[in-house]
Amino acid sequence: MSAKRVSVGILVACAILLLPRVALAHALLMSSTPAANATVHAGNIAIELRYNSRVDGQRSTITLVAPDGHTQALTLDGQRTATTLNAHAALVAGKYKLRWQALSTDGHITRGEIPFTVQ
Repeated sequence: MSAKRVSVGILVACAILLLPRVALAHALLMSSTPAANATVHAGNIAIELRYNSRVDGQRSTITLVAPDGHTQALTLDGQRTATTLNAHAALVAGKYKLRWQALSTDGHITRGEIPFTVQ
């Protein structure tokens, strides 16, 4: 190889190493309201899922699983922050689950389930 090609190769490698790196992280659930295994009072329940990174509120979902097993996709309220998903539901007594699916800014989807009780 010529010295010119080696120099260009070293220059390209250095440029790649010096480029700013984008922090890529899956959206991990940090906290929820209601919390996992919590007991809440019947009525209009505020739902908030807080993640460790930005989530796409347009392409993320929250599904409510009722005590009888029926599911209902919840309409997401506007995002209060870039790291939260918010919704609400009118609930009666029983054991419920929230199934969530979040699309993070790194393009990866994470999923989970939050069981809770309404009394």
